[in-house]
Amino acid sequence: MKKLTLGLSALALSVSAATAQASCDAGEIVAKLSHVTGGTTHPKVVAANKFAERVNAEMNGTLCVEVYPNSTLFGDSKELEALLLGDVQILAPSLSKFGSYTSKYGVFDLPFIFKDMDAAISFTNSDAGQNLLNEMEDVGFVGLGYWMSGMKYFSANKALMEPSDASGLKFRVQSSDVAKAMIGAMGGTPQAMAFAEVYGALQTGVVDGQENTWSNIYTKKFFEVQDSTTETSHQLLAYLFMTSREFLDSMENKDRETFLRIANEVSNEANLAVKAAEATNRQNILDAGGKINTLDAEGRKKWVESMKPVWKQFEDEIGADLIESAANS
Repeated sequence: MKKLTLGLSALALSVSAATAQASCDAGEIVAKLSHVTGGTTHPKVVAANKFAERVNAEMNGTLCVEVYPNSTLFGDSKELEALLLGDVQILAPSLSKFGSYTSKYGVFDLPFIFKDMDAAISFTNSDAGQNLLNEMEDVGFVGLGYWMSGMKYFSANKALMEPSDASGLKFRVQSSDVAKAMIGAMGGTPQAMAFAEVYGALQTGVVDGQENTWSNIYTKKFFEVQDSTTETSHQLLAYLFMTSREFLDSMENKDRETFLRIANEVSNEANLAVKAAEATNRQNILDAGGKINTLDAEGRKKWVESMKPVWKQFEDEIGADLIESAANS
């Protein structure tokens, strides 16, 4: 039986980069699960550790999962390549990271496409959402499920109460054309950069603002270097829990069935817990001295109307039917 140890990647710089992981037994297949998120309460961290715990208990003697958080094994720019090369076997990147492979995942980035988390989960469980899991099989990527992290909110070095307040400001975004267009619609300048670089960029003024979930804003302490965060709920942040076709096909049928069952069960449980985690981290920000701006109905309407042209801009790439399916979830 495995013993849990405090595993550190060779690249880890502090105890905060550690994760509880199994000491794999001889003869077991070792699967490395790499992600870029730190802390202990973030939904992705909780889901990744739970998945490893389940696999290591239920597939003991066959498969052993090691978790490498906080970019200690691979960062944003290298992890997808590493998966194809077999240097890592399991990832959970943001759905905004796949623009160079497919435009379909851009539907998740469209501002105000989902009214709330329940609508987003409903879409991912639909036929259209499930079909997207196999969208990149020709590349060698296989989706295992969707891990929700929450809705996104804008923060900046000034209060953002309406879109025009963002005019002239530089915003960190992920490498998504949709996200860049969204910032442009606000009159801001988008700047793509790795998640691990955001705090320093905000602190030094390389960028003026960013958009993220409560859990990311709290665990990465972005609220410490921003004037305030506005509760826009403008966009979904979700991750594609994924592996490679090569790794999945290397398993015996029975082991593959167990692996996929655990992945599905952990994903469903994690998504049900996200809303509570987000509410907790919102309060944590307030308790730590962070400022949160709320919008009334009229204020939110201004944001929604300013973003609608972005939907039309990407309709041909994403697909009108897919956009309609998401909007009606």
